[in-house]
Amino acid sequence: MIGLSDYYGNEVTPRCFAIGDVVHHKVHGYRGVVVGFDSECKAHDKWYNSNKTQPPRNQPWYNVLVHDSGGLSTYAAQSNLEPDTSGRPINHPRIGCYFKGFKDGSYLPHAEKPQY
Repeated sequence: MIGLSDYYGNEVTPRCFAIGDVVHHKVHGYRGVVVGFDSECKAHDKWYNSNKTQPPRNQPWYNVLVHDSGGLSTYAAQSNLEPDTSGRPINHPRIGCYFKGFKDGSYLPHAEKPQY
């Protein structure tokens, strides 16, 4: 019999952020909220190579709704993010698609999948 450990739980870099966590980008300075993640960068090489900074791909990457951006989202490497300690909510038009509320500095996800 093949054990589960042969297929699962073999990530090298632990994930630091969860959906609903408010984060701060260390390089670009923006705040945002995590709405999704990948265990490693899933973006195409053309996109990755066009970026000014190219953090390692073999770490968690996060889909982040960017605060006061007019509705932009971004894909950011874990090494470029840190927890946002301001305790303030994020201003983004799609917040309600993903979250039902904001409490203690984090967003509370809907029980079901996002509503677009």
